[in-house]
Amino acid sequence: MLTRKQHELVLYLHRYLAEQGVSPSFDEIKESLGLKSNSGIHRLITGLEERGFIRRLQHSARAIEVVRLPENLGGNGERQKGFAPRVIKGSFGENSSLSGAAAPQGANAASLPLYGKIAAGTPIEALRDNANYVDVPADLLGRGEHYALEVEGDSMVDAGILDGDTVIIERSDTADNGAIVVALIDNQEATLKRLRRKGGAIALEPANKAYETRIFPPERVKIQGKLVGLMRRY
Repeated sequence: MLTRKQHELVLYLHRYLAEQGVSPSFDEIKESLGLKSNSGIHRLITGLEERGFIRRLQHSARAIEVVRLPENLGGNGERQKGFAPRVIKGSFGENSSLSGAAAPQGANAASLPLYGKIAAGTPIEALRDNANYVDVPADLLGRGEHYALEVEGDSMVDAGILDGDTVIIERSDTADNGAIVVALIDNQEATLKRLRRKGGAIALEPANKAYETRIFPPERVKIQGKLVGLMRRY
């Protein structure tokens, strides 16, 4: 459970990052939360980091990432910005007998089209294979249209997304700054990366230090969906 000030801070960081693309300074945090000292801010940040709500990025000034938000946000409509994967373990298979719209396979399951593989390393074209479906727990899905992709590559391992995982994507052409998205580059290359807006440019950021962030003008990148869930075969 978070203290009131920790709760206020994580929501403030979430809003600030979405609007500005960088973390606020200590002076801005003090003014927003009515605090008097940097040491008090440091204690709040350390507590949030230990509880898994934020992550401080090393070797970067003002670099804090919101990993997850408190569950009891109330009715303000804010949604989780970072991605802490809910890994569904066990076996699951393709169901090629289904056609047309996805249909539930039981009270707690739904079938989604499995479009093919998407690179979490070097971008490749996403395969739109409507013949294959995958069963997923219904509680992974919210409103809207969803589809599934198999991850190929290791550039998102630090976000808990591994080679061979199946990711659940909510179809959308917009996403918050910091969300993990399916991005289509130049109408031919699709990749799974974290979205960062920097000035007039769009950065597609990996979660693996072995890979570099790629920066594009906005007209070269189209958002095709947001990551909402993950399944893993053991």
